[in-house]
Amino acid sequence: MPRLSGDLPAPLAETLRYGPFHRALRDAIAHRGVSLARLRAELERRGVQVGQSTLSYWQRGLRHPEVPRAMGTVQALEDVLGLPQGSLVSLIGPRRAQPVPAVFAEFTPLLAEFESIGESGRANADLDVLAVHDTVVVGAMRERRVITTRLVLRALRSGPDRYLAVHQGDEGSAIGNTVVRPAEGCRQGRVRREGASRGLAVELLFDRRLASGEEHVLSFTVVDDPGGPTAGHLRTFREPCPSYLAQLAFHRRALPARCTKQFLTAPGATPVEVEELVCGLGGVASAYFTEVGPGSAGIGVEWS
Repeated sequence: MPRLSGDLPAPLAETLRYGPFHRALRDAIAHRGVSLARLRAELERRGVQVGQSTLSYWQRGLRHPEVPRAMGTVQALEDVLGLPQGSLVSLIGPRRAQPVPAVFAEFTPLLAEFESIGESGRANADLDVLAVHDTVVVGAMRERRVITTRLVLRALRSGPDRYLAVHQGDEGSAIGNTVVRPAEGCRQGRVRREGASRGLAVELLFDRRLASGEEHVLSFTVVDDPGGPTAGHLRTFREPCPSYLAQLAFHRRALPARCTKQFLTAPGATPVEVEELVCGLGGVASAYFTEVGPGSAGIGVEWS
């Protein structure tokens, strides 16, 4: 256990001793009276790159630093905040198992056939998702019509040769009419649909097995069966993703009254992050996330 400095107030010293991590970090930031922007800038001066949103999520317990990737960042936080060496590091511990987001639990029967692929026992477990870009076209009847997705993947070990994509149609849509169009870096494999949940799972096959550490870019388009007016677009992440860009392109005769950047810890839950977005004259609203997930991120839409 790290030795705690005597100049720390008793409540902070106690939190640093017993945790949890997010409360200790929050109390230390409050004690030093620094903003998250200033804290991020001080870390950057020490050669540590971390997003302000990540610091915000850490101090509120919405995310937990990953070991060993975040070890250097946490050590730098101790230095910037004037904390005893090892006081925050001792609280992060090993990486905690993340629950499967509810949207995947709902699709368990749909995914069962794919989840048994490979030694890992779970689809996509051998791939690290480095970046995702979703572009969503919203039609003149306010319906979500087309979703084009581009992903940057990295093989965690030798052997992966496919990516499993999951899609859920909006209320009122018929998933049986949804079409998947593979583009660069992939071709379509098996497709499974589940009408009650409006769920679709599709294998996107690579042209070869990836080597360990190899990066791969793929893109595909989902042409949705029109439902009612869309409530927006959310992507659910099982694991943290360093970079996610969501863009909604609205028909010029169907511009929204309000768009918000949102992050939800579980589908259907109250958003824990809400930020107003500008939908410009071109009819496009964009939301960018760093170190996002587990959870659901994207853009919420209000029409009146």
